[in-house]
Amino acid sequence: MSSDEEREEKELDLTSPEVVTKYKSAAEIINKALQLVVSECKPKAKIVDVCEIGDSYIREQTGNMYKNVKKKIERGVAFPTCISVNNTVCHFSPLASDETVMEAGDVLKIDLGCHIDGFIAVVAHTHVLQDGPVTGKAADVIAAANTAAEVALRLVRPGKKNKDVTDAIQKVAAAYDCKIVEGVLSHQLKQFVIDGNKVVLSVSNTDTRVDDAEFEENEVYAIDIVTSSGEGKPKLLDEKQTTIYKRAVDKNYHLKMKASRFIFSEISQKFPIMPFTARALEEKRARLGLVECVNHELLQPYPVLHEKPGDYVAHIKFTVLLMPNGSDRVTSHPLQELQPTKTIDDPEIKAWLALATKTKKKGGGKKKKGKKGDKTEESTEADPMDETTTNGAASQE
Repeated sequence: MSSDEEREEKELDLTSPEVVTKYKSAAEIINKALQLVVSECKPKAKIVDVCEIGDSYIREQTGNMYKNVKKKIERGVAFPTCISVNNTVCHFSPLASDETVMEAGDVLKIDLGCHIDGFIAVVAHTHVLQDGPVTGKAADVIAAANTAAEVALRLVRPGKKNKDVTDAIQKVAAAYDCKIVEGVLSHQLKQFVIDGNKVVLSVSNTDTRVDDAEFEENEVYAIDIVTSSGEGKPKLLDEKQTTIYKRAVDKNYHLKMKASRFIFSEISQKFPIMPFTARALEEKRARLGLVECVNHELLQPYPVLHEKPGDYVAHIKFTVLLMPNGSDRVTSHPLQELQPTKTIDDPEIKAWLALATKTKKKGGGKKKKGKKGDKTEESTEADPMDETTTNGAASQE
């Protein structure tokens, strides 16, 4: 269907129960995919193999849904599985020839997404490759990301502004003596749009300006928190590490090289809208062609960024539906036991964490039996997972 027809149909949002179902189905698949990826992370495992396991699972599970409908429903990977280790910040999803393995003690940032009919669920999680509790600076960085995520969940609500969230997450990171990594954007999600126009900036500074925006009911956001024990100013070290791209829908250019035209036509057929990894292209000699496409802005690259060696970096990303009865965090994964060196004493942060994520139901409603009263979902840094943890995410040892 052409994009014009789609515009005519009125934008679908959470007021449609079918849309909510698709978001939640995508979320259930991505939570299980994340669980699977975490279980495959072992010392000496090849990173590319584990990324491929994540992507295959998403393709298989989304492929099983809406199989027998008359009108073909697009579904599949919305963001390729990335596993970025230690001071690597993001977007590491190497090519098949890459021999990089994970080692005991590595801090792994796992990032992935899927969609059903263009309704996207994304998630990122930080896992340390070790048994027993995580301590020291690594624990501080992960606790900072998790507490910032819990605060953001409570501040991304109708009537609040994007700036409120930016300021709050920086305050949380500072309490753990960490930095929020610059240049990370949390985007509104819409059907087939992974980078909607309403955004939350990770760090407000002079270089990056975004429009002030207010959150509204029935919107969906991907809240993206990256923390670092270092400066939080990541660098691109090697463009050859980039493997993830997204087609820029609004750009046209007549490619000169045959290799570029060949690769761009494959991309337009297989990955017309969502980010993809070059690993998934048939053409393995893709690099040359991709370079020309990027130079002429037909593709937007997702570069692999790095903090300084020795820095710890943590990443937590979740998808939240701003439902009429409150915020519904649909993607997450339980963290390992953390023993950070810092505790949160700041009354403002404590007050944010004490906010409920759900508004009280009006009238009787269908209450689940066995719940004492109507729990306000409090969460403190000591017990980082509140009941927004989705079912189906079995806890790690």
